[in-house]
Amino acid sequence: MSRSEFGKLGLDDCITKELSAEGITKPFPIQAAAIPAAVEGRDVLGRGPTGSGKTFTFGLPMIQRLRRGASKPKKPRGVVLVPTRELATQVRSRLDPIANAAGQRLLEVVGGVKIQRNITALARPVDILVATPGRALDLLGQGMLDFSEVKTVAIDEADQMADMGFLPQVTKLLDRMPKQAQHLLFSATLDGDVQVLVDKYMRDPVTHSTGEATASVDTMRHLLGVVESREERNELIVSIGKLRKRTVMFMRTKYAVDRQVKKLVRAGVPAVGIHGNKGQNTRQAALEGFTQGKNTVLVATDIAARGIDVKDVELVVHIDPPAEHKAYVHRAGRTARAGASGTVVTLSYADQQADTKKMMAKAGVHPTVLPGAKLVAELKKI
Repeated sequence: MSRSEFGKLGLDDCITKELSAEGITKPFPIQAAAIPAAVEGRDVLGRGPTGSGKTFTFGLPMIQRLRRGASKPKKPRGVVLVPTRELATQVRSRLDPIANAAGQRLLEVVGGVKIQRNITALARPVDILVATPGRALDLLGQGMLDFSEVKTVAIDEADQMADMGFLPQVTKLLDRMPKQAQHLLFSATLDGDVQVLVDKYMRDPVTHSTGEATASVDTMRHLLGVVESREERNELIVSIGKLRKRTVMFMRTKYAVDRQVKKLVRAGVPAVGIHGNKGQNTRQAALEGFTQGKNTVLVATDIAARGIDVKDVELVVHIDPPAEHKAYVHRAGRTARAGASGTVVTLSYADQQADTKKMMAKAGVHPTVLPGAKLVAELKKI
């Protein structure tokens, strides 16, 4: 789609020129469908998996609508709420150049950073605030943030907010905003808790969907590797790491992540780990190392990896199988972005195989089952 056609979505030249300069010439389906309504001020409910282009779907209309008027210190007119620090950083980095092109200031406020830094930054006018719920509440509680002039609010990854127990915080934040504010909500699924949010705050929303979260599962290859012992599993993980494919590995606990990274590094695999106990700078450095290709393996807990959008992830490995099918879908969504293909491997002990297959079936997945000894040979074909 040419720049002029992007303009037909209701976006001004300063926005479309910046998109073109970044090589962004064709919108995702959800962007083409939802942006015009959002620019007009309608509430928008977007459903689709991570990686389907949601950031621009809410971000571009927000920037467009805030071109009229001016912001005051402590009083942003646009707010984006996200579940994790990593996602906040990603949203900011995606929207910042476009906001700058439109003459707007965007600020990221998250936990793990000294709050005084946020307070100092808010002393200058901020047009768009990208925030995690906890830090936003802290700033509101200290009187250093005021939502009375919010014109547009976007809630990104709402189902993950619910899974992480953040919806009570989100409702407190929304209650501090004008009732007439525009609400843009994006979620991979619309389960009960998210639907409550929709019913309470959204006015006659325009709904656009890129399909259920399982839609992208169809573009992935799913393998179930069955191992007989912990030793076999450990050797298999190292062998997978040595394939030098861009790989995200999942484990249940922070301790297990750290231990696995050490094992991989000792074996000569360039690996990094992220989890909630690591500081913001450490987590960001690990993610950048993985994104830039310095490290080919990222080992993560579920929560730390929520919303991470890294291009060209070839392989997702569930070292610890997820407890339920929704977690499988979210984890698997790290690969096969934007219609690309990807491979998802789940490791299971023989006595867990039946339960693991049942969980995968609930996610709409029927894997190819292979003994661990044959799994690496199969992955080499990718």
